[in-house]
Formats: sequence, C-alpha cells, structure tokens
Amino acid sequence: MKTLRLLLTHAVLFLFVTTFFAQAPLVAAEQLRSPGVVALVAPAPSAADPLLSPGDAASAAPAPGAAEYLLGPGDVVKIMVYEHPDLTTTTRTSEAGGITFPLLGEVAIGGLNAKAAEARLAELLEVRGFIKRPQVSLNIEQYGSQRISVLGQVNRPGKFSVDSPASTVVDLLAMAGGLNTNAADTISVIKQESGKRDKHDIDLVALFQHGDMTQNITVANGDIIFVPRMPMFYIYGEVRTPGTYRLEKNMTVMQAISVGGGLTTRGTERGVAIKRRSEDGAITTLNIQLSDLLQPADVVYVKESMF
Repeated sequence: MKTLRLLLTHAVLFLFVTTFFAQAPLVAAEQLRSPGVVALVAPAPSAADPLLSPGDAASAAPAPGAAEYLLGPGDVVKIMVYEHPDLTTTTRTSEAGGITFPLLGEVAIGGLNAKAAEARLAELLEVRGFIKRPQVSLNIEQYGSQRISVLGQVNRPGKFSVDSPASTVVDLLAMAGGLNTNAADTISVIKQESGKRDKHDIDLVALFQHGDMTQNITVANGDIIFVPRMPMFYIYGEVRTPGTYRLEKNMTVMQAISVGGGLTTRGTERGVAIKRRSEDGAITTLNIQLSDLLQPADVVYVKESMF
C-alpha cells in the first residue's frame, strides 16, 4: 500500500513538471509583451515619447520640400537631441551660414539640407565625446534665406522672403500687392537652373482666365519675377478720342478705332494707315485692312474722308 502511494506521488509530480515546462515558452512570450518588461533595445523617438512634448513631435516633422532646401542666412531652425531636452535650441542662421549650439559653439550648416545638418551636429556631438550615438532632429521654422525679387508693374515691387520652399509665382505676386493697371498679360520669371539663368514666360491670361496651373511655376531663392508694362498703341487723326491705349492680345485695327471712340463725322474706314517701326529703327507707313492685327508701338492714323 505504501509503495502504491509512493508511485502515485511520483506520477503526479512528473505530470506537473511536464506541464510546467511545456507552458514555459508561452508564459515567457506573454511576459515579453507585458508593459512591465523593459526592452533591451531603445525605441526610436516618436510622438508618444515622454521626452518629446506633442508640440515638439509635430515640429520635428520636416516641411514639404525641406529635404531639397539648402539652409542659408536668416533661416530659423529648431534642433532637438533625443533624450537630451536641455539641448533643444531654436536659433537663426547667421550671414556666414553658422549657428550657435550648446556644447559645440559655432557650427556651419549653410549650404546643407536638413538631413545633412542633422548628421553634422550628431557627428560633432559624438566625436567630441559629449553624447554617444546621438539622435539629432532639425526642423526649419522659417525660410528666411528664400528671397525673391518682384519687379516692374506691381503695386509693391521689392525683394521678398518666403516661408516655404514651394512658393509659386502667384504667391509672390500676391506678396507684391498684385498687378497694377499697366501690367502686361505675359510676365517673365528668371530662374537659376543648372548653373545658368533661364527665362520662363508666364501667360497670365491662361493662368487666371483658363486655370492653366502649369503657368504657376515654383520659384526659389535668387529668382526674379519681372512684370513688364503692357504694350501700347497710338491712334490719331479722325477719331473722337485720340491718344495712347493698351494693346490687348490679338487686337485688330477695327477694335483700335473703337477704343479711340470711333470715327468722327469726317473720318473714313478706307483711309486708315499704320506707321510701324522696323527692327533697324526705320518707320514705314502701311496701308492695312481693318481685320489686321496691331503690333506693339503701332501708330494708327485715320484719314479724313474726301467726300
């Protein structure tokens, strides 16, 4: 009887040990997923990280186009180092392209994009023995070095700083107060591309009346927007209001007479001539049809009827 109880005890003990070790991997796996277990590998910074406030996490996200943007004088940047909130710095890039950063002093970041500037700061912090494998985040707060000139027939010509690397022609025209009444329908954008200056003509009629957004090109630091004066024509002779007028696109001689107030009682449509200056500067007189198109600086002369 005693031997039987001993055998039963050993069997129960064996069954318990077998069950425990069979479930051990499952228990360990659940423990690894539980909040109480500390991970061996530190997670990357995220918006939920206690060392970054929600505002910091939002500002750490790069602005659209920031990857291609090269830092320059006047740019305001915010720099954060993961797990080192005391190093968080907001500073403006100097005219020489440098910033002052805690522990490092003056650091040149001009001509670098945001990622390259982050890498430079991280390298200096590690090489000089301040932080081991630092994680640096640089966010552009203001694009002060993006300066674009708007000249010609606008209400406030000048040089403007933009706060985005994706600013367009329309953005800059709005900053310049819009076009004045003498502005032409076609303007020029002079861009620095591939080491040379390229001129782009922008058709404002196609852009604003027809919604052709291909005309609304982006502009960058150093670009120039020039709004020329609207081409003019002159009309005199037997019209009611002779003078100087805007030459609209595809304007005919008949339309020019209408703009001039129409014919006087002595005027005749058969006696219309145009004085036009050629490329060599010579002025020629042309007998034309009423449906002919005018050219810039044409002088329309309406003759007196003989009868």
